[in-house]
Amino acid sequence: MVKHVILWKLKEEITGDAKEKVLREMKEQLEALVGKVPGLLRLEIVTTPLASSNADVMLDSDLESEEALKGYQSHPDHVAAANSYVRPFTEVRLCMDYEA
Repeated sequence: MVKHVILWKLKEEITGDAKEKVLREMKEQLEALVGKVPGLLRLEIVTTPLASSNADVMLDSDLESEEALKGYQSHPDHVAAANSYVRPFTEVRLCMDYEA
């Protein structure tokens, strides 16, 4: 199994109701990929960090294999969600993939 973990920092200008909407839609759209993307076993979006955090969003996911991760990254539904609900609103992205 492969773990795929992402941390994002939202753009500073996204605040208040707009921030809540971005976080809600990001969570809904990305978590909906389970069952659509082959090999994606689990995906959870966390949007409620403690005050000690310096990231706004965490994606924590499990995939069957490294090949499944590669397929996930180029899957049309994932690309569409990332291009519409993630990339326009984030300024920092950190990723760690590892075998579990």
